[in-house]
Amino acid sequence: MRILGIDTATSAASVALVEDGAIIADEMHLQPRAGHAEIILTLVEAVFAKARASLADLDGIAVSIGPGSFTGLRIGLSTVKGLAYGGRVPVVGVSTLLANAARVSAFDGLICSMLDAQKKEVYASFFRRTSGSLTRLTEDTIAPIHAIIDQARNLAAGGSTLFIGEGVKVYRSVVVDSLGAEARFCKADGYPSLAAAVARIGKKRLLHSEGDFLGSMVPVYLRLSEAEMKRKELR
Repeated sequence: MRILGIDTATSAASVALVEDGAIIADEMHLQPRAGHAEIILTLVEAVFAKARASLADLDGIAVSIGPGSFTGLRIGLSTVKGLAYGGRVPVVGVSTLLANAARVSAFDGLICSMLDAQKKEVYASFFRRTSGSLTRLTEDTIAPIHAIIDQARNLAAGGSTLFIGEGVKVYRSVVVDSLGAEARFCKADGYPSLAAAVARIGKKRLLHSEGDFLGSMVPVYLRLSEAEMKRKELR
């Protein structure tokens, strides 16, 4: 199966083409989230050109649906809907935090997938990787960093926790101060892109014909938008 993966949930927009689990082409571009609208189709075209493929060659499209940047998620999902409607390609939405954790290799143990949610909070979820198999331990959530650190301490039960994601760049020193040697980190740029992980996860669902209904696909924000929060305050 040829699956196109797209991620615009973080600052690094990425697009990847995966065939039967192998990455055929992988393109990434670091851009302010508001600039993803200008770059995402260019990345799609670059991947198709590198793989000598087209929309007609796809068996499906997988897209990260959050949590992550509100603007980025809307851009990614609207792009995918346009491609899917035009090419009549099945689509699946994939948790950004799950895809982020799935990038990890050569490590067994507790993984904290963490993205910066700003306002002194993070998006996070915990997974356990054993012999290459990833098991979800918690649902995606938004919480203050210290609450996530406490959760890591409880789940690790004296062992170490591997932290991965853009949240690490912001809160690494806080994590180290709290967990010391129990905190481990990896260089995310040494792994395939988020889009590649999204495509690989999407393939598993598409193999079982578990595509999502495009009309009802919406981003997973976990937090109310600024406009929604203001409306709530006015009630």
